Amino acid sequence: MPHRPHLRKIALPSWLPLDSFILGLIGTVALAALLPVSGRAATVTDGATTVAVAFLFFLYGARLSTREALDGVRHWRLHLTVLVCTFVIFPAFGLAARGLVPYVLTHPLYTGLLFLCLVPSTVQSSIAFTSIARGNVAAAICAGSFSSLLGVVVTPVLAALLLGGSGGGFSADSMVKIGLQLLAPFLAGQLLRRWIGGFISRHRAVLRLVDRGSVLLVVYAAFSEGMTRGIWHQVTPARLAILLGVEAVLLTVMLTLTSYGSRKLGFVREDRITIVFAGSKKSLAAGLPMASVLFGAQASLAVLPLMLFHQMQLMVCAVLARRYAARAPEAAVTGAETGAGAARARTDSAVSADNADNADSADDAALTRV
Repeated sequence: MPHRPHLRKIALPSWLPLDSFILGLIGTVALAALLPVSGRAATVTDGATTVAVAFLFFLYGARLSTREALDGVRHWRLHLTVLVCTFVIFPAFGLAARGLVPYVLTHPLYTGLLFLCLVPSTVQSSIAFTSIARGNVAAAICAGSFSSLLGVVVTPVLAALLLGGSGGGFSADSMVKIGLQLLAPFLAGQLLRRWIGGFISRHRAVLRLVDRGSVLLVVYAAFSEGMTRGIWHQVTPARLAILLGVEAVLLTVMLTLTSYGSRKLGFVREDRITIVFAGSKKSLAAGLPMASVLFGAQASLAVLPLMLFHQMQLMVCAVLARRYAARAPEAAVTGAETGAGAARARTDSAVSADNADNADSADDAALTRV
């Protein structure tokens, strides 16, 4: 019998979490570069994008549980810390980066960077990394829900205040579009959640495809517009490298600030992990549809910083979460693995306070190395 060679499965390194959605985004950008829509096809695509964005935010409203978010009010200090990081400190750094124009960043890229600083935090990836790192998963769920709920209103308001003054093309017409395409569908989903919530939960996998398909359509329309208008000559390899460097500094500062700041505020280790992962992230799924409404024809350059930052935060946080998990106190690991041991884990963590303090110091050292 002839010998068949054994084919080894090629696996991506643990620090490079490229999932199907990221690959889909890359493929969509490539498709828009090779086959951009124009003319009547562009008009049809714009109409489909408008419907897709409205439906996307309707699903957001139907899926997010306001009750679950309100149930986490007892952790108000944690949630307030995450919200301050997301909607106050991030925008402050974005405004400070205005000094980089035009010497380091072009104005369109700076507008995209500032918009990146205004969007809400993620839900899914914050929960996933918090779980890997043995953090407070319940608090991560509530923090992500709070950020998403508030982001539907806070992000457009901040954009009106900050992007309007920076020449981002923000106008009263944009506010009308926000109300019709984002806020109204979101509120409709919240109101109908009582009746359609069960359907949403049962068909989560199918609706996830709808979510991602809508986002990919937004990306295709935005980048097609950029190709037909010839604006991509503004993004040279050197400019792209500079943008990546600026975003790397921004992510490093936010990770360091959330880590050391949460420790100075007296949060326990599990809550500090939640603050680090929820307070340093930005949502691509929420930001891309918002950008299509706010920027219109200029959306392609406006979303580029967010797309790059999204992949960067996944790569860095994948490494950081595993380092947190490797240095987790024994009580935290036991409580996370047994499910029924939450109360015992809290008792054990008090007994092993010295071990926890040692792990805390190692966590901060690991963050510095990342």
